[in-house]
Amino acid sequence: MSFGDHLIIAPIVIPLLAGGLMLLFDGRRWLSTAINVLATAALLAVSIALLVMINLSDPGALAKPYLLGNWPANFGIILIVDRLAALMLVLTAAIACASLLFALASSHQLGRFFHPLFQFLLMGLSGAFLTGDLFNLFVFFEVLLAASYGLALYGSGRARVSASLHYIVINLAASSLFLIGVSLIYGTAGTLSMAALAERIPLLDPSERRLFEMGAAILGIAFLVKAAGWPLCFWLPSLYAAATAPVAALFAVLTKVGAYVILRLGSITAEAAGGGSIFFAEGWLVALGVATMFFAAIGLLAVQDMRRLAGYNVLVSSGTVLAAIGLGGAGLIGAALFYLVSSTLSLAAFFLLVELVERGRTPADDVLAVTLEVYGTDEERLEERDHVGVAIPALMAVLGLAFLACALLLSGLPPLAGFIAKFAILNSLFAQRSLGGGETVPWRDWIVVVVLIVSSLATVIATMRAGTRAFWSVDRELPHVRGAELGAVGLLLFLCATITVQAGAVVTFTQATANALELRRPYTGAVRLHSEDLRAPVPGQ
Repeated sequence: MSFGDHLIIAPIVIPLLAGGLMLLFDGRRWLSTAINVLATAALLAVSIALLVMINLSDPGALAKPYLLGNWPANFGIILIVDRLAALMLVLTAAIACASLLFALASSHQLGRFFHPLFQFLLMGLSGAFLTGDLFNLFVFFEVLLAASYGLALYGSGRARVSASLHYIVINLAASSLFLIGVSLIYGTAGTLSMAALAERIPLLDPSERRLFEMGAAILGIAFLVKAAGWPLCFWLPSLYAAATAPVAALFAVLTKVGAYVILRLGSITAEAAGGGSIFFAEGWLVALGVATMFFAAIGLLAVQDMRRLAGYNVLVSSGTVLAAIGLGGAGLIGAALFYLVSSTLSLAAFFLLVELVERGRTPADDVLAVTLEVYGTDEERLEERDHVGVAIPALMAVLGLAFLACALLLSGLPPLAGFIAKFAILNSLFAQRSLGGGETVPWRDWIVVVVLIVSSLATVIATMRAGTRAFWSVDRELPHVRGAELGAVGLLLFLCATITVQAGAVVTFTQATANALELRRPYTGAVRLHSEDLRAPVPGQ
């Protein structure tokens, strides 16, 4: 193996070693901080290196395996990196760097174990993206969930504890379903390798196939909880509103793990399952995505708290990605991946920005802002004759511009990446149907289009209302903002601006990723080369 091949395991080893070292040096906060910064920066560098390596590799070998202990793939643990896994790793590492930069300003001093929990969460996320079998996917899920439980409770407070307990109970139940589904799949197929499942499914007899599909359905429900799909998403707005800003920003990636797994397993096993995903029947994933977007749109119009507003925007993002995956097709998947990247970056920036905007505000500011907007005051009318305008502090101007950028990104208005992503989804949807030979677009597709536009309109209304209350308050106290905090928000918005300017190159990459997923051969072929026999007889045959 070359040095480049060993980079595949580095995204798991780096946070594992960093977290362990920080636990050894418990009490030395400055040392834990330094280790966390170095480990997160190293994770970003390794993730970018893997993305470049897999993007420049031979088109026929766009998936690279890593055999732990050099065991054959059907006996040992295998990690696989392809374009999709590398993309998710880079996205996670970039958001982690911004969240850590924001946390270093002050909030990391609230607890002793913030830094090790932060690294263990990154370890779980990296492992979930790289693993090649369902059992280790379960293991890494539990690692990231255990770390997320601690980070969600980080900072204490009644609201935070209440929301975190709901989150813990729901995810413990989902983990139980995950384990039951994995057990049923292994009992019938005789393997948990994602690639080998595509070979085993056609060999199952009818009775075993029914039991296998039951296990897949249970597993699908667990993934739906992870992806925050309706009706299993009620816990998310409260949790994200209660969590500290850097934790909520990093949590923006968590909902994408469930969507990633559905996309990964659905693409690998689609041919064996007769062309559709084994985890959801025809059209169900689309219906769940549409329901999630619609529920989120109602929530956006109903909430008054800006943190809960950000939480409902996470649901809009999750629902859009689920619906696009359910509709299928390489064009739609490529557009959905571009949307996934842009929406996750903008959501992370919005969570950080909300913390800065909300500082120094009191509930009376909201009432006063609305009252003056509607009625005005006698003093205001008198002063209008003497004043042309009102001076705006430079800090509020910067925060206002950042808020405007986040609003444009989340609502999908031009000219930023959010608009390009949603336009690409709609364009791919209609183009795919025209290429399919259909004279008319199916009513199901029209429902997706309408709900997508309605959710965007709801986001516009909700963010305009929140911005009015936040920035048009009279004589509000200016927030105390540190340079590192502004730098973290600026980093994420800079990345959003970069993918806007380089949208052509990013869409080309995500489209190539979707094409590789549709072909399935690079992924399964990489595993087959290192397996003794993927087509071994299943139990009972």
